[in-house]
Amino acid sequence: MKKRPVYLDLPRIRLPLPGWVSILHRVSGALLFLVGIPLLLYGVSASLASPESHAALKAVFAHPVAKLVLVGMLWAYLHHFCAGIRYLLLDVHRGIDLEPARRSSAVVLVLSLALTLVLGARLW
Repeated sequence: MKKRPVYLDLPRIRLPLPGWVSILHRVSGALLFLVGIPLLLYGVSASLASPESHAALKAVFAHPVAKLVLVGMLWAYLHHFCAGIRYLLLDVHRGIDLEPARRSSAVVLVLSLALTLVLGARLW
């Protein structure tokens, strides 16, 4: 009888690329829910309250740290969107074999990062 491990050494477990995409999909969804929605509601509220609050909001979003936060939120949205399309295709049994699943997860990562760079450059 084999001895079972007492604990799992999580940093030593090598997660495949589709596993990373799945974890990042969950993280980006939580980030969008916990940070993105309040940030969006605050931005809409402040921009519609008065011309002075709109100018103040513009000044806040002109700061480099705020722009980095916006680029992070942009990545979260784009990754969540691309991974969501991948999961919809998996739900209809497109690309469920090992090699297409790995390829589609690489496409999700590359596409979300490329779109973030392009749109983030416009934001900056």
